[in-house]
Amino acid sequence: MNKPTKPALGLTGFFMMTGSMVMTIYSYPAFATSGFSLVFFLCFTGLLFFIPVALVAAELATGEGWQTGGVYTWVAAAFGKRWGFTAIFLQWLQITVGFVTMLYFVVGALSYLLNWPELNTNPWLKLAFILVIFWLVTLFNFCGTSWTARLATLGLIGGVSIPAAILIGLAVTYIVQGDPMQIKMGMATFFPDFAHAQTLVVLVAFVLSYAGIEASAPHVNDLENPKRNYPLAIILLTIFAIFINIFGALAIAVVIPANQINLSAGVLQTFQVLLDQYHVGWALRPVAVLLALGTVAEISAWVVGPAQGMFAAAKEGLLPAVFTRVNSKNVPIPFILAQGVVVTVWSVILTLGGGGNNLSFLLAMALTVVTYLAMYILLFLAYLVLKSKRTDVARAYKIPGGNAGGFLVAGAGLLTVIVSMVISFFPPDSISGGAETHYVVILLGSFVVSMIIPHVIFAFCRQKNGVQP
Repeated sequence: MNKPTKPALGLTGFFMMTGSMVMTIYSYPAFATSGFSLVFFLCFTGLLFFIPVALVAAELATGEGWQTGGVYTWVAAAFGKRWGFTAIFLQWLQITVGFVTMLYFVVGALSYLLNWPELNTNPWLKLAFILVIFWLVTLFNFCGTSWTARLATLGLIGGVSIPAAILIGLAVTYIVQGDPMQIKMGMATFFPDFAHAQTLVVLVAFVLSYAGIEASAPHVNDLENPKRNYPLAIILLTIFAIFINIFGALAIAVVIPANQINLSAGVLQTFQVLLDQYHVGWALRPVAVLLALGTVAEISAWVVGPAQGMFAAAKEGLLPAVFTRVNSKNVPIPFILAQGVVVTVWSVILTLGGGGNNLSFLLAMALTVVTYLAMYILLFLAYLVLKSKRTDVARAYKIPGGNAGGFLVAGAGLLTVIVSMVISFFPPDSISGGAETHYVVILLGSFVVSMIIPHVIFAFCRQKNGVQP
C-alpha cells in the first residue's frame, strides 16, 4: 500500500508563494505619481477589486471538486469547458508578456548593482540578460512546488518585506527630521479629480497592481489542511498587501517630486536619495540585490501558477497530449518549456522592436491588460452562477453574509473590472498626432483575435479528442 504523499506546502510557504505573485515593490513609483491620492486609489481598488477577487477565489478553491485547475475549473463548472479554457488561456497569455516587464526590472536593478548602464540601455545586451535569467528560473521550477515555495519565501522576505521596511523607515526618518515633503497630505489631496480622463487611466493601473491572487489556487492540493489554510492565507495576504503598498508608495511620493519619478527605477532612485542623505550610499548595491531577488521570486511563482491551470485543461483533452506529461515532481515540463518559448518571442519583439515609447510596445502592454480583465469578468460571472445554481457543492469557506454577501462582493468586483476594461481602451497621453484611432482599432482587433484563439483551439481539440463542451 502506497504511503500518502505529504503536502508540499504549509501555511507559511503558501502565503509566501502567493504573496510573491501579487506584492511587487517595483509598482511603488507608479503609485507615487498620484501623490497623496494613492491612498485613496489603493484603498478603493483594494476594497472593490482585490478583496472581492481574494474572497471569491477562496470560496471557489475550497469547493468540493473545484480544488484543482483554478479559473479553468471554476469557469468550466459554470459555463462549460469551452469558456473554462478561454479563461485560463487569457490568464496565461497576459503573464507571458508580464514576464518581460518583470525581467526589465531585474535587469535595471542589476545595472545599478554592477554600475553598468549599458545593461539597461543596449537592447541586445538587455535581451541576452533577460533570457538567461528567465530560462534559469524556468529550469529551477523543474525541481517542484516545494522549491518554488522556498524561493518565494526568500524573495518575499528578502526582496519585498525587508526593502519595503527599510524604505519606509528611511522615509519616516526623513519626515521626522523636517526635510521637505514633496506631497501635501490632507482631505483636499486625498480624493483624485475624476473629471479628468487621465485619472481614470490611473485607476486601471491600481486595479492591475492587485491582480494575480487567484493564480495560486491550483496549488491548493499541495497545501496542508487547505480548507483552513487557503482562506486564512488569502485574507492575511489581502490585509498585508494593502498596508505595505500604501506605506511603501508614500515613502517614494514624500521624497521624490511626482514629475521626477522614474517609473522603471523609482525605487532605487528613492533609495539613492535617502541613503546618500544619511551618508550610506554604499548600501544601494545590496538593496539592488534584494529587489532583484524579490522579482525573480515573483517570476518563479508565475512560471508554475497559470501553467498548472493549463495543465488541468490539457488533461481533459483541450491541448495536445504531450502537455499532459510531468516529471517526478509533478511539474508539467513540456508545457513550461513551450511557455518559455512564447516568453522568448515576446522578449525579442518588445526589447528589439518595441522600444521605450513605441506604439507596438504600448499596444502589447494594453493587450495584456484587457485580456486579463476579460478573464476576471469570466471569473466573477462564474462565481455568481455557481453561487446561485450549485448550492449542492460543499465549500469549506464561504463569503460572509450568505448569498446576499457573496453577490454583493462579486458584483462590486465585476463592476470594477468592467469599468476598468472600458477605460483600458482609452489611448494613453503619450499617443498623439492622429495615432489615437489607429491605437484603438489595433487594440480592439487584437483583443477580438485573442478571444477567438482559445475557441479555435477548443474546437480543434474537441473534434480530435472528443471533448464535451
